[in-house]
Amino acid sequence: MSWELHLLGRWQLTRRGTSQSVGSRQQRVIAALALLGPRPRTYIAGLLWPESSEHQAASSLRVAVFKIRHQLPGLLAETTDPLSLAENVNVDLDRLRDAVDSAVTGAEPAPGLTDLLYSAELLPGWYDDWLLFEQERLRQLRIAALESMARRHLGENRPEAAVAAAMSAAAIEPLRESAQALVIRGQMSAGNGAGARRTYEDFRRRLAEEMGIEPSTRLERLVTDEQLGNGRTLAASGPAAVTTMYRQPQQAMYRQPQKES
Repeated sequence: MSWELHLLGRWQLTRRGTSQSVGSRQQRVIAALALLGPRPRTYIAGLLWPESSEHQAASSLRVAVFKIRHQLPGLLAETTDPLSLAENVNVDLDRLRDAVDSAVTGAEPAPGLTDLLYSAELLPGWYDDWLLFEQERLRQLRIAALESMARRHLGENRPEAAVAAAMSAAAIEPLRESAQALVIRGQMSAGNGAGARRTYEDFRRRLAEEMGIEPSTRLERLVTDEQLGNGRTLAASGPAAVTTMYRQPQQAMYRQPQKES
């Protein structure tokens, strides 16, 4: 019988529909193996106990692995070094990555994928140093995937779906100009020029308040270019490639706000 490991939104391990009680140290060993794949014992020990001596870290890992093997038999692979999860452990993060890969390579996005990407935070409330990088990588994957889906919807003349995906990306990173541009494109394509102008003004005001700069002239042109109203320049060249290797956020060409005379 396979295990179900949830890392998105919460940490939970279930088997046969029953939630398993797992100690904090064991949770972190399991999470690290789920996120990083098979790793040598020395690597996991140093990762999870960076402030301990090598001997102490190895001892802490040995105790945690012993408890996992005896309390959760079959969860870990039989090999002792490197450590890895068994093949029958299903991880929700892996399913999300597969859905994103499928959507951005041409398949119809799975139902509810936009909402899932919006809410899929990796182990919220965990602040371990080793995990912060993984959390940021997933955040960038979510944003890039949502923007890619928005571009695809624009190309298929589905402005409402494009706006929904782009707004989810903008909600994750409110000061990301590329996400705001996609929201505006979708609103203009749907004939909602007033909404597009409001989106631009709200973003302009927030950018000035939080960073003291203005949006790029390119973004401003999106709400003034008459061609957008005819839908001739809405579609991007195609969905951007998104893989499980996460992309860095696009850098917008911001302008310094003009001083009033």
